[in-house]
Amino acid sequence: MNLPLQPESTLADLAVAYPAASRVFRRHGLDYCCHGRRPVSEACAERGLDAAALLSEVAAEARTSGDVETMADQPIPAIVERIIGWYHARLRTELPLLVQMARKVEGVHAEKESVPRGLAAHVESLSQELIDHLDKEEQGLFPMLLSGRGGQAAAQVQSLEREHEDVALALQKTRALTTDLVPPIEACTTWRALYLRLDELEAELMEHVHLENNILFRRALCADM
Repeated sequence: MNLPLQPESTLADLAVAYPAASRVFRRHGLDYCCHGRRPVSEACAERGLDAAALLSEVAAEARTSGDVETMADQPIPAIVERIIGWYHARLRTELPLLVQMARKVEGVHAEKESVPRGLAAHVESLSQELIDHLDKEEQGLFPMLLSGRGGQAAAQVQSLEREHEDVALALQKTRALTTDLVPPIEACTTWRALYLRLDELEAELMEHVHLENNILFRRALCADM
């Protein structure tokens, strides 16, 4: 896709056309997955960013990143396989470990004022919601898409997109509970590792939701295999 880097382009479209753009957007706190269907100029204005400077940063990163093939070029079965085999598998492995780590940090450091109180319960709730969400996709939507019935999946897509909005809110809450994922000076190794892994979780969830909302769902509703 040869999409010009213009302020009028949407975050989602640029993230589809330039894989490097998603990394730049995340660095600047721009939600390109759930709220990606708005112009770069509007998103930048909200956060006090210079749109031209941001687009220059995207161009520079695209030149050096080596991104050639994107999932936007792949058929629907390949996209679904990537989502299940990579993103879903990663979540099913990582979420239980994050719950354990959060419980340990809260338990061991309960007397410290800086402890992220409520984080373990929050991560556990997010984990259950995400696993339920993955099951809905794998047992409901994805079989429909793979059988060529994407044009009939509008209601399911809308429901899953609303759940993606809930995930975005949950990620915001995670940052609120963890002082923006910055560990305090007294944090132990497990505490620091937990915050690093929560940061990685956020990055992968944003990529995951972007791949579904802005690539798979758009293609599927047009029944384009």
